[in-house]
Amino acid sequence: MKELKEETLERIIEEITRQVLIYLQEESTGNGNGNGKHPPLSSNNFADHVSPVIEAGADRIASTLGIIPTDGQLAHMIDHTILKPDATQDEIAQLCYEARKYHFASVCVNPSYVKLCNDLLEGSDVLVCTVVGFPLGATPTEVKVFETQQAVREGADEVDMVINVGALKSRDYELVERDIASVARACHAGDAILKVIIEAALLTDEEKVAACQLAKVAGADFVKTSTGFGPGGATAEDVALMRHVVGSAMGVKAAGGIRTYEDAQKMIAAGASRIGASASVKIMQGAEESN
Repeated sequence: MKELKEETLERIIEEITRQVLIYLQEESTGNGNGNGKHPPLSSNNFADHVSPVIEAGADRIASTLGIIPTDGQLAHMIDHTILKPDATQDEIAQLCYEARKYHFASVCVNPSYVKLCNDLLEGSDVLVCTVVGFPLGATPTEVKVFETQQAVREGADEVDMVINVGALKSRDYELVERDIASVARACHAGDAILKVIIEAALLTDEEKVAACQLAKVAGADFVKTSTGFGPGGATAEDVALMRHVVGSAMGVKAAGGIRTYEDAQKMIAAGASRIGASASVKIMQGAEESN
């Protein structure tokens, strides 16, 4: 297991502190035009808050970052999801059928269904996504790595792992970074991408910044808001903050409680480059009705 050098840890802490100070300064001083404190994030000003990030560059789905996409683009940003414990094989088959029909980015399923989805989606443009350390994130790193390796062997293209939330809240940044980095190496060895679930509803703003910065340092490809099993789901405020921290170098996935086309629009305007939803078909129907 890789040990984190003291100077590396100091660099991580310094960067986290810098990001927190920048965020707090912006929240308290506004845009520097002398008008005082700017209004808090709302459904009307997400794009304004994240426009500097949008203008700075783009990640792998850059053409839609911060801009409401066309129907076809929207489908390619959605992870069509079933993670409930009682999901049946028939429901998984239906999920894959819908994903093929709408050309969603991926199906997101529990690890036991990775192989089935890989078989059902053969020859399509839909990826297979699974979850690791789900939904609590409190399993040992070695177990998360094993889960990841097994999932990739069975056909997973993407892995959504839950961070060790307790370690983060204990400020054990070394453990959190090592946990993420270990899974990132396992993913990348199999040409899979890693999304890191921070479970934002359990965190303070400072902890959200720390989690995103640690994920970035550890080599993750995305940060993700929520499991959908925690005390709250995605909020546009959290998405905007996460986008601000990771910049254009990483993806941001909004997940949990996104049920309508309007919900998806808000998350994308805030900076999300991927949406995780079980109501994906409803979202697409809403997109069609809005045109």
